[in-house]
Amino acid sequence: MELWVTEYQTPALGFSCKVTQTLRARRTRFQHLAVVETEQFGRMLLLDGMVQTTEQDEWVYHEMISLVALNAHPHPEQVLIIGGGDGGTLREVVGHPGVKRGVLVEIDEEVVQASRDFFPELCCAFSHPKAELIIRDGTEYVKENQACFDIVIVDSTEPVGPAVKLFSPEFYRDVYSSLKEDGMLVVQSESPFFNADVIKMAYQGIKQSFPITELYLASIPTYPSGLWSFTIGSKRYNPVCPVSSHHQGCKYYNPQVHEAAFRLPGFVRRIIED
Repeated sequence: MELWVTEYQTPALGFSCKVTQTLRARRTRFQHLAVVETEQFGRMLLLDGMVQTTEQDEWVYHEMISLVALNAHPHPEQVLIIGGGDGGTLREVVGHPGVKRGVLVEIDEEVVQASRDFFPELCCAFSHPKAELIIRDGTEYVKENQACFDIVIVDSTEPVGPAVKLFSPEFYRDVYSSLKEDGMLVVQSESPFFNADVIKMAYQGIKQSFPITELYLASIPTYPSGLWSFTIGSKRYNPVCPVSSHHQGCKYYNPQVHEAAFRLPGFVRRIIED
């Protein structure tokens, strides 16, 4: 008998992968967590039935949510990651030569444990000397830490469950206050094809607080439609233009991709201009 896992990306569309083994399936305090072995993408982490990361394409998301800001900021020494309990974004952050400290604040410790148990290429950063792992609500953490960080990266799930408040203007204002006077914020902001409302919510919410707000894109096969967006808010620096070129070991990111990612198709440009 064949077993398949399906993420229903819209009420009329599903993304399915053939499963060879279920490694973990349980409800945590915050969400349903599953880790499965797939034929096409290797091990896959799902939260509330939505694909979060896979062995075969995780590097696209983690490189692009991290290195655009890291290479656009001249001194990205103190970096905060909210969410991202799999550790992939933290791996990219602490691997950047300019970073002195990468703080990961994850609300669900079982996501971290699943990464430790099944994703060695992601969890390797948890023991890095630059890394600090904190299990708590990231929205509360930013309120308590003012003017501390050069970059804040919000590596969240879709705006459901505990992640809903990570897409609010109030949260973006709190992040603005947690950043230094030349800081940057980066969030994942969903698919232009299926989640235009989320892009608008993130873009407009960030624009209320940050004088420079830009959207950029990356191609991620296991995310809805394969085209994914990130929104970046900056207090001072233009994120479109990298000032450093760290991309050693990268499979997707490079300085040319950095600049090209901000060249938006017309239909995407209209989402943020409406």
